[in-house]
Amino acid sequence: MIMQLQSQWFLRWVLPACASFVLCGLLFISLSWAAARSDEVAVLRQRDLVTLTVAKLKAGIAHDQESATVWDDAVRNARAANIEWIDANLGSWMHSYFGHDTALVLTSDLVPLYQFSADVDFAPTTGDLRGAYLPLAETLRTRLTAGDTEGTGDKILSIGETDLSYVGFRPAIVSVKPIVSDTGDVEQAAGSEMLHVAVRFLDGDLPTVIGKEYEFSELQFSAKRPRDRNLAFVPLKGRDGEIFGYFEWKPFRPGHHVLEATTPALILAFVALFAGSSLAGGAIWRRTERLAASRAELSHQASHDALTGLANRARFNEELNRQLREASDDERHTVLFVDLDRFKAVNDTFGHPVGDKLISLAAARMRDLIPEALIARIGGDEFTILLQGDDALVAEELADTLVHGLKAPFEIETAHVVIGASVGVAFTRGPCDPAELTRKADIALYHAKAAGRNTYAIFGDHMDELLRKRRALENDLRSAVETCSQIETFYQPVFSASNGKLCSLEALARWNHPTLGYISPDQFIPLAEEMGLIREIGSLVLEDACRTLAELPEITVAVNASARELEAPGYALRVLATLARSNLRPDRLEIEMTESATTDNDSELGRTISTLRAAGVRFAIDDFGTGYSSFSRVQRVEIDRIKIDKSFVDEMHRSDSRALVVAMIDMARAKGLKITAEGVETAEQREALERLGCDDLQGFLLSRPLPREAAIAYVSGATLGSVKPTLRPT
Repeated sequence: MIMQLQSQWFLRWVLPACASFVLCGLLFISLSWAAARSDEVAVLRQRDLVTLTVAKLKAGIAHDQESATVWDDAVRNARAANIEWIDANLGSWMHSYFGHDTALVLTSDLVPLYQFSADVDFAPTTGDLRGAYLPLAETLRTRLTAGDTEGTGDKILSIGETDLSYVGFRPAIVSVKPIVSDTGDVEQAAGSEMLHVAVRFLDGDLPTVIGKEYEFSELQFSAKRPRDRNLAFVPLKGRDGEIFGYFEWKPFRPGHHVLEATTPALILAFVALFAGSSLAGGAIWRRTERLAASRAELSHQASHDALTGLANRARFNEELNRQLREASDDERHTVLFVDLDRFKAVNDTFGHPVGDKLISLAAARMRDLIPEALIARIGGDEFTILLQGDDALVAEELADTLVHGLKAPFEIETAHVVIGASVGVAFTRGPCDPAELTRKADIALYHAKAAGRNTYAIFGDHMDELLRKRRALENDLRSAVETCSQIETFYQPVFSASNGKLCSLEALARWNHPTLGYISPDQFIPLAEEMGLIREIGSLVLEDACRTLAELPEITVAVNASARELEAPGYALRVLATLARSNLRPDRLEIEMTESATTDNDSELGRTISTLRAAGVRFAIDDFGTGYSSFSRVQRVEIDRIKIDKSFVDEMHRSDSRALVVAMIDMARAKGLKITAEGVETAEQREALERLGCDDLQGFLLSRPLPREAAIAYVSGATLGSVKPTLRPT
């Protein structure tokens, strides 16, 4: 009987299924192979067409130039520096008729006589253009002097030089042609010809024009090799063979379309073969099993965190509500709120994969420390724990266990990660409002953080009042920022270590509260970052710093910028616009950023730094040495200066701290960076830093931060070692 059942299962289910898979699979594999080969041929032809189009484009730009550069009138008017004629015939006409983006006319000495740009608002700078055309112009002048006519004929009337180049940050085709006589009546000495430069950008509307003309879908220029396998690309090479960039587009794949069209037929054939030989009861059974498994999986996902496997917020709240609702009068419950300290710094430094692994390891460690408790992950690095019965009676001991247990290092791949945890604890006896209990635990967590983190706090009635004061302080800070009042800018002088002269100022934000007086930056700056107001405060300081610079002689000023400011897409434009309004050179501004802000130099932050440094703005890493991987990070980020943190200066009397300062200075020297030491408060520190080779010094020994008016009055005569007045609380 058992053998019959097995045979029936094989004949009615296994064999039909295998036959259907084999037949349809072979057909599908054949069609897939044919489609793939067809797509390969189509993509290859499209690549050849793009390569040919680029070559024709380079030749076409040079040919366009000859329509105006091989002309007696062009020679005469160029010699006479007739700018109006040049603009009409060699500049704007070349754009309107041929679509050239930029045109220049160079004298025989390769000095620009005339420059035209189609996009006036974003015209390339003279320096960027010179870097692109100068090598070609010099080569062409050498050929002209030697009387070289290679390549000329009936279609090509004059020699020229054409290549791919970058004009600033923009890729372009650059072509240089001599301005020569078409009749031979205007004589010019070999090598004395004036030159015409034409520029056609590859990242503007050109790819769109080419794409429409040759039916390339989404054709665009890319500086990096495309990684998307669904895109086709062609490398663009300069004359030296070096890859300049890539044209990428979404290729037409005829085989793929054919396969998509035939796939439904294959599916129908498989279904027909399988359904004709399968039992309806077996199909229903399998479907029932799949549905049951899916329901179980969905139920688990709905109540658990995918990363850690812990309960999620909904599951925790459901269980908390149930237990408190059913609790007896003497039954005790405790809720712990756990927040991982320094997790953001780890996430920023090592990346999200390491951060996710850290969250998983921390969750596993908490499960080991409190195996019987309900632990839930309610946010990025936030957890809640519900204790009852005997565990609730020793909640304080368990909180201490968590704090000490999460101090232990985590080994993640090659990284040695040390964090900590802040824990808030709230008790209840008998039935209780779940929202009130969790609110108290959250308040206790805030107090644990305020106490310096890496500790625990138990809720007390006094905490409500402290939280109320914090909320009031938040409202006052928001009002101060919105009204642009109370936020003041102080300036701390920075002095040259070699000659004692004042060389720059550091702009510092100060909050002059109307009733509380000056509030420490260590208190309101972190508060502003949590509230999302740090960008507005940074803008106020930047505006004041630029106005102050406009009233001072040739001196520089440094402003601090948070990671949120630097990652904002419009930050670079805002900085340059502020400098322009005050008619200031960008090199008079230095932006200081923390080490954690420099983690990803390929992000928007990296583009912001590159844009501002290209304009002349300088960058420095503030509080150097206090973050993760300081030395390796300097190898990646573009900066001009490091500022040694005050904590290292304070400990220079110790040999190990002094060795760290020496290593920082040596590293900066090797990289060609300037060095500023912060927090110089004793003559011994100043003398030691001078001997070690620091460029600049700042600290209370030299000068305290000064209000704007006092700083302006002080700049002209400050020297190293002068006595500085304390004008206001700082």
